[in-house]
Amino acid sequence: MKQIRAFVAIDLPPTIQDSIEKQTRRLLNTLGHEFVRWVNVENMHLTLKFLGSVPITHLDFFKQMLTQTADSQQPFEIQIGGIGSFPSLKRPRVLWVGVHAPARLASLQKAVENGANRLGYEKEAKTFSPHLTLGRVRQGLDSKQTQTISNILSMTQLGRIGIARVDSIHLYQSELNPEGSVYTKLFSALLR
Repeated sequence: MKQIRAFVAIDLPPTIQDSIEKQTRRLLNTLGHEFVRWVNVENMHLTLKFLGSVPITHLDFFKQMLTQTADSQQPFEIQIGGIGSFPSLKRPRVLWVGVHAPARLASLQKAVENGANRLGYEKEAKTFSPHLTLGRVRQGLDSKQTQTISNILSMTQLGRIGIARVDSIHLYQSELNPEGSVYTKLFSALLR
């Protein structure tokens, strides 16, 4: 049975993507590509649920679930700004831009999570922490290199980037390539 890698996400408007690219360019130039595998700004999105491998025959079930979920939610706005890393600034693995949102975002994410769970997908063990991934720290760096990344991040200030309206959710396919992931939008559902 053919399967695809899939996830559910919120898109960012091009103006926000452009602002993120402009405001993080100095960080990218400082750290370069030796330490960090950067996400193309066009691929930047707010992930609500990573599904992993999904049989193609299940896609219609996901479309129905996303439509029902979106029908029960109202549009809202999120603020984009701030910078940080997971799991911490001292041990950076994932570099991110912050997302500040009303409780509606958590409600939407929980509804997607519960819908996916009803379709047989495990609930995420970690608490939802909304963010936009800028890049992933390359594996195999020594402690001095990791400290350099940590120091640069702690000196980097990234204020408010902008506000984005959330009025739809999307089902994406993710294909892994040596040059980076390629995302294909499979379905969109409008919030009511």
